[in-house]
Amino acid sequence: MELSHLNQQGEANMVDVTDKAVTSRTAIAEGFVRMNADTLQLIADKGHKKGDVFAVARIAGIQGAKKCADLIPLCHPLALSKVQIDFEILPEQQSVRVEAMCKLSGQTGVEMEALTAVSVATLTLFDMCKAVDPGMQIDGIRVLHKQGGKSGVWKA
Repeated sequence: MELSHLNQQGEANMVDVTDKAVTSRTAIAEGFVRMNADTLQLIADKGHKKGDVFAVARIAGIQGAKKCADLIPLCHPLALSKVQIDFEILPEQQSVRVEAMCKLSGQTGVEMEALTAVSVATLTLFDMCKAVDPGMQIDGIRVLHKQGGKSGVWKA
């Protein structure tokens, strides 16, 4: 297996996608924020004094996806056509599941944008709730699904 972000001298290198076909590409990623049951209930009841934490985290996740190339050095700047951030309260696991879907028509995939969206959304949930629950944990960030390009469909 060859690492595409290294040139023949082993130096960091931005991959040349000039000759790649423009195709519809989608990636879905997820992550979890584990917290106290009281914190989870506060979020579910929309009772947090800072306001609707999901609304703020949704906007943050969308912004994160759009800024991916500014954060990850060798990512291509992409013209995303859709970013969707969804939240699921999981009372049994005392956690919030965050899912991000990124989509475009382009020459390279959007996995990093989906992962960045999930990362920023989970960090925002943490930031919004840290005063009431400083022991929260962010984990399980991963790509669930990607499609498009010559590699086709991949699922975790």
